[in-house]
Amino acid sequence: MITTRRIRPGEGAVLRAVRLAALADTPSAFARTHEEEAQYGVDEWDRRADGWSRGTIGATFFAEHEDVVVGLVGGHRLSERVVELVSMWAAPTARGLGVGRALVDAVLDWAGDDSVELWVTRGNEPAQRLYERCGFVTTDDVQPLPSDPCKDEVRMQLRRR
Repeated sequence: MITTRRIRPGEGAVLRAVRLAALADTPSAFARTHEEEAQYGVDEWDRRADGWSRGTIGATFFAEHEDVVVGLVGGHRLSERVVELVSMWAAPTARGLGVGRALVDAVLDWAGDDSVELWVTRGNEPAQRLYERCGFVTTDDVQPLPSDPCKDEVRMQLRRR
């Protein structure tokens, strides 16, 4: 069974390990590169874990299977009524177990009644299909992927108000 939970203070090392695994596994899915984030020190990862463990501006959630972290996702408040879903990843060994849906649901629950937006790399069909099954629709907004400007990403939205 897949469970999700918000990151806790003091979990900087876990966050680092999972995030770097995500960047190594699927570099074209993220705005930053493995090389950039591998240079962050322990204090930076601890600061992130602490900050994203509380409050309403941003949050990070882990997916767990048999007490092992197998995925992560972030949510960031863009405005009073809009949340952005970011940096979602499921470990290859956990794909097909419902990790993606559970992580999307964690952000949707955290967002409450607010609309949720995300950017998905063009050509990442499995991710786009997942988001569509969750109710997101593709917009006409396209931008270069920050980590690889030769690729594009497309904005998707889930309006809730």
